Amino acid sequence: MGMKDQFQEKSQRMQEQAKQKIGEAKERGQQQRGRRPEDEDTERMRREERERVEQDYDA
Repeated sequence: MGMKDQFQEKSQRMQEQAKQKIGEAKERGQQQRGRRPEDEDTERMRREERERVEQDYDA
């Protein structure tokens, strides 16, 4: 297995993990009602970070 194959597999695994975490976060968000504003800011920052990670591995 070449380096390219290893990199592609790792990239795919990380993308799947990110998607799974996004799904879990959405579920938690739906379950949590009446969140505090600072919780929303934290969630927004996490979402932006996940989007950056996905963009990095889409290349």
